[in-house]
Amino acid sequence: MQRLHGTLQRYTWGTVDAIPAILGREPDGTPVAEYWLGAHESSPSILPGIHNLPLSEHVAQRHEILGQKPLAAFGAQLPFLMKILSANQPLSIQAHPSREQAQEGWARENRENVPLHSPERTYRDAWPKPEIMIAVEEFHTLAGFRDPIETAEIFRGLGVADSLGSVIGPLTERKGPAALAEVFLDVLSLDGDRRLLVNEVAVAALQHRDDDGPVGEAARTVLELDEHFPSDPGILAALLMNRLVLRPGEALFVPAGEMHAHLRGTGIEVMANSDNVIRGGLTSKHIDVEELIRVVHFVPTVPEVITPRRTRPGVLKYLTPCSEFEVWRLDLSSQPEPIRIPGRGSARILLNIEGTATISHVGETLALNKGEAAFISAEDQDLQITGHGDVYGVSSGIR
Repeated sequence: MQRLHGTLQRYTWGTVDAIPAILGREPDGTPVAEYWLGAHESSPSILPGIHNLPLSEHVAQRHEILGQKPLAAFGAQLPFLMKILSANQPLSIQAHPSREQAQEGWARENRENVPLHSPERTYRDAWPKPEIMIAVEEFHTLAGFRDPIETAEIFRGLGVADSLGSVIGPLTERKGPAALAEVFLDVLSLDGDRRLLVNEVAVAALQHRDDDGPVGEAARTVLELDEHFPSDPGILAALLMNRLVLRPGEALFVPAGEMHAHLRGTGIEVMANSDNVIRGGLTSKHIDVEELIRVVHFVPTVPEVITPRRTRPGVLKYLTPCSEFEVWRLDLSSQPEPIRIPGRGSARILLNIEGTATISHVGETLALNKGEAAFISAEDQDLQITGHGDVYGVSSGIR
């Protein structure tokens, strides 16, 4: 077991104080959007107890620390990445590929000699990127497409259904995925005078922002997005999606192909170790329409809000179908006896976000204060943890 130092990502959409507060640091007045804990090549965490060795290099030098089954399943790469994410403003509308789509897209762009860091490149690696977001505070997000009939009713409630008829007509005139796909892709192509439709919706939203129910919620979403992306057609795309509010401890799993956009809040995010993002609006970056058509599931969904299942005293597990990671929360305050740390047979990362915790293994101990993290090798089998902390952990889903 080793202490692990993560890396800060200072994107402009981040909050100023939330991540420093979790890490027990003073804010410096600049946005901090993410804190990465993992071995991603673009920003690997550091092992201070091994001469500040990047975790990615430690994995490359000693494959056995990953665990026999994870190594066989995923190769010589830590299969997951853990983050603290804190958003002060909306992120782009986006989706992520499946493993097969990522492998095919990576190979295709390599054959076409698209430079790895080109803004026109979609695939940065050959990995999928399923992910789970666990709210630390109230967390607002968009996820999946709403039923087209319900969405048409919202536009009608806003009083803009007639003027937007040429755009949203397929919601009621067509059936199946074709309806959502046609409207979504048409919205992305709005230009010239048609782009003024976005402003018309924003004006209507002002008149309905205090309404109850779905119309009022949609109006407030429009105004929130227009504040940061004025007149952006992605605002209309966002109105096709479900809005969710996660309470602390609740989670949302985002599978491959599901459109989503985090709006604001702070949470623990765990994902497969990938940087593949297919953007679909609310961004100045490249939008690959052809890849959107290939990857996105244009079907109505009702996203499930996940609450963790208590698998044994002090251990709360977030159940997902993902093989790259398994996530759990250790509620140390509820359990006076030492807790055996889950994830045996895999490398693990632990992050303590509140209080204090102590990891014990074969006579050795590692104290984790608020905001501190640890990396545990698969070779370290039966570890225990005690204290009064609130600890999140992740291992491979295969072990």
